[in-house]
Amino acid sequence: MLDNLANLHKQCFPHKPWTAADFADLKKSGCEIIASQNGFIVYRQTLDEAELITIGVAPDARRGGIAAAMLGIMEGELKKNGVKSIFLEVAQDNTPARNLYKQNGFTEIGVRPKYYDGVDAIMMRKDI
Repeated sequence: MLDNLANLHKQCFPHKPWTAADFADLKKSGCEIIASQNGFIVYRQTLDEAELITIGVAPDARRGGIAAAMLGIMEGELKKNGVKSIFLEVAQDNTPARNLYKQNGFTEIGVRPKYYDGVDAIMMRKDI
């Protein structure tokens, strides 16, 4: 499974692909992973808050609702666990991701200057 995740991550993020060992380390650190053939989401819960670490959908499967469905599944799991808020960071220039998060109820709450190789990170939050 982790090899499949690594291959999918490479399709989604060819400039900085994660390895199976990276995904194993995330699991060891307490992250949860939801994955399908064409997408994945990685998140971590701490008490009544959660952080969305990353989400990816294979390029040929984008704009088909997979990311929104995974956000919904994650949110359902987190609600069951008593989570009240979900946080994330997204590169300011990643317009498709920012739109996805806004369409799914996340609001911008701050900026981390030059967080991603000189690009600002937009911090977002959703109360659930």
